[in-house]
Amino acid sequence: MVNQTLVTLVNSVLGVGKLTARGNAAYTCPFCKHIKPKLEINFDEESKSYENWHCWVCDKKGKKLHQMFKLIDVPAEKLIELKSIVKTHFSIDIPKQEEKIGLPKEFKSLHDVTLYDIIGRHALAYLKARGITKDDILKYNMGYCETGKYANHIIIPSYDSNGNLNYFTARTFDKSNPIKYKNPSTSRNIIPFEMFINWDVPIILCEGPFDALAIKRNVIPLLGKTIQSSLMKKIVTSAVEKIYIALDKDAQKQALNFCENLMKEGKEVYLVDLQDKDPADMGFNNFTYLIQETYPLTFSDLLEKKIQLL
Repeated sequence: MVNQTLVTLVNSVLGVGKLTARGNAAYTCPFCKHIKPKLEINFDEESKSYENWHCWVCDKKGKKLHQMFKLIDVPAEKLIELKSIVKTHFSIDIPKQEEKIGLPKEFKSLHDVTLYDIIGRHALAYLKARGITKDDILKYNMGYCETGKYANHIIIPSYDSNGNLNYFTARTFDKSNPIKYKNPSTSRNIIPFEMFINWDVPIILCEGPFDALAIKRNVIPLLGKTIQSSLMKKIVTSAVEKIYIALDKDAQKQALNFCENLMKEGKEVYLVDLQDKDPADMGFNNFTYLIQETYPLTFSDLLEKKIQLL
């Protein structure tokens, strides 16, 4: 017997499907988006295949609908409704209200530093020593704080595709401070520097914002050694075909995992050998030369590099 309530729910998520044989219905696949409805779902409560789903084009499949719902990131209320219909136990992550991000109230622009701004001049000297130009400062709206929680810190904001602040990094320029970074207590599950990214051309992934400032072109700092879910989803669903991954040597295991996942999604992946240096230390010209000499990974290359780490 076809569970019509479940059919209605799935229709609300995938669009109206076409009933086929043996309690199945066919839908446009949300993964490969084939022009024909090639995703089959079984709605027959008396069948051993109940809730089974399978796309005959991209071969995405599963035995429970909640697996697919989570993969395509449906709203929590849809998962709750599904749970009440199929009476299956599975976890639902209710998104928490994120802390609203804002620049520190003590923030001062580094574009407007005067001869009398002693702290600001120290900040500018630190950036100049790291190869950061006035154009970089203007482009990224970089600033500093004289007082408060982020006193003697460079502030590097990050903006989303609409120009809204989504994060900022605070880096001390005080040599006596053993703690280099002091960042806001808000989620890093964002796309850093998204405002400057062109998703139709190759992108470069690096670790920190100073690495990104050195690389300059179409680069996203991970703000660590992990590709957050929002960024991974954007990369996978975007038109970008080539991805350069430039992580430090101590993050090679994570980098190889990223390479494998992206290659499985059909992306052309380049693993940049930084030769025990950071992009920030190498500078723009040296890093640019390095990626020009980097070739796309094959699965055999990937396996060989994994074995080398054992």
